[in-house]
Amino acid sequence: METKLTLRLNGKVIERAKIYASNQKISLSKLIEAYLDNLTRETTDIDKIPITPLVKDLGGVINLPADYDYKNEYSDFLNEKYK
Repeated sequence: METKLTLRLNGKVIERAKIYASNQKISLSKLIEAYLDNLTRETTDIDKIPITPLVKDLGGVINLPADYDYKNEYSDFLNEKYK
């Protein structure tokens, strides 16, 4: 059952959302519906997604120190790459 809803939002936000929805080839109503659905969905839905055997096998392959800073490492990699 679909129900009409009236919202009051900032005009600039609405315009940006319309452009985004258009670029995604979806109506603004469907975009907002999907967002609210995702926001309010039970977290147990995620637990119902099966994990494939390959993904299970990959889990725990790399042991990193607790203080490992992947953002810093990636930044260093990019700096080196684009010298």
